[in-house]
Amino acid sequence: MSEIELSTEVRNFLNQRHDHFIGGAQHPNNGSATIAVVNPANGKTIAEVPNAGSTEADAAVTAAREGFQAWRRVSPAQREIILRALADRIEANRETLAQIETSQSGKTIQMARAFEVDQAVLFLRYYAGWAQRINGQTMQPSIPSMNQEQYAAFTRREPLGVVIGIIPWNFSLMIAIWKLASALVTGNSVIIKPSEYTPLTMLKLAELATDVGLPDGALNVVTGGGELGQTLLEHEGSDKVSFTGSIPTGRQVGSTAMKSDLTRVTLELGGKNPMGFLPDVDTDKAADGIIEAGFLHSGQICAAAENFFVHRSRFDELMEKLSQRLNQFKIGSPMDETTDFGPVSNAEHHEKLASFFQQATDHGNTIVHGGHTLDQPGYYVEPTVFIAKSIDDPLATHETFGPIATFLPYDDEDELIAYMNHGPYGLAASLWTENISAAMRLIPEIQAGTVWVNMHTILDPTVPFGGVKSSGIGREFGDAFIDDFTELKSVMIRY
Repeated sequence: MSEIELSTEVRNFLNQRHDHFIGGAQHPNNGSATIAVVNPANGKTIAEVPNAGSTEADAAVTAAREGFQAWRRVSPAQREIILRALADRIEANRETLAQIETSQSGKTIQMARAFEVDQAVLFLRYYAGWAQRINGQTMQPSIPSMNQEQYAAFTRREPLGVVIGIIPWNFSLMIAIWKLASALVTGNSVIIKPSEYTPLTMLKLAELATDVGLPDGALNVVTGGGELGQTLLEHEGSDKVSFTGSIPTGRQVGSTAMKSDLTRVTLELGGKNPMGFLPDVDTDKAADGIIEAGFLHSGQICAAAENFFVHRSRFDELMEKLSQRLNQFKIGSPMDETTDFGPVSNAEHHEKLASFFQQATDHGNTIVHGGHTLDQPGYYVEPTVFIAKSIDDPLATHETFGPIATFLPYDDEDELIAYMNHGPYGLAASLWTENISAAMRLIPEIQAGTVWVNMHTILDPTVPFGGVKSSGIGREFGDAFIDDFTELKSVMIRY
């Protein structure tokens, strides 16, 4: 049997009472309000988590402020040891976390293991390695001396305080690690608010983090809906918010943060990410790349490709090969290790994708493959390929955040670049060609925070990631995150 059974540990975890994690301990909700966590593979409730209000938000911020005072005084070397210990805990509980994640998000068990958990461990260890390498600079001022006095100057990096991490539902553990690791390694405390659809992996992580050496309050996890995020943002004790999600919500988050005593923000927002295929492209590699870029985790990846621009001379050939690949897809249970394509993550998103299918039909777009929801329990849709009439078609301009690939032929490089830069988005893009010289010539013309060549979606902790235009503010990964999670203090001395 390729369908795996939930472990006893996972079943016990799902059935237990779930509380917030505040101040280093389980923290019951003030009231009985709960949120149901639903398995998207069958539509059944698998757990309930507390729906926090202002009382829990106040408690979390108070605990985080106390935790910050303790954590900021922990030596960089000890911070690294503690974060590495947490990474070891995650790695040791790989299968448990993966099964919980698949149960709540619908991503295939293979992806939950290899991407959600393994990449979380990889990124956490990378961030831990920065603990002893966050430095200032020394400068030699040119201030004229009046009485033989001299001057020296230096800068130092200091933590901001309490960081609010607001996490989307598509990668609930990995993206949370990006935010909590960025905050903790720079000496901040952090409050994680996971998505109400996928809160369980973070609650399990909080259990794993209890004995690794973090001071009480350095890491807090509070569950709730959008109102909780708003409350945390507006709280006078919050110093920074790191948000990953949609552009409309990101704009609201940024506006609220600015009105709340200029709270610092990092916004990693949506994208209508394009792939451009030059005339010399290997169509077999291109078809495999489209599967990787557009249909991994049912397209529910912020950097996933949605618009595909193919030179007219290769268009029909690529459409045929892509159809052959998609016809071989096995759609089914995400707990089946042979499944290629599982459900989308929640009922609301399922309905949204159905509306996009209807919109494409109403608009007269050509359906190459798919275009339907599946009539079965759970939130399943077909991997879908449309051919647009123009770059202004609704499916070519609106982010779907799903397994909907919109194709359009182009005739020359100027038209390709115009298509790739069309609209308000600028998160990521990719070029596919055997001619690296052509790729290097076109890269500066593409308006995106990340440009891949002959690959797409793949992230590495050493390479900064973030968007331009409406797709975000700030960068994650590399050393770029340090600017967003520290305050630069200048010191000048006369002696």
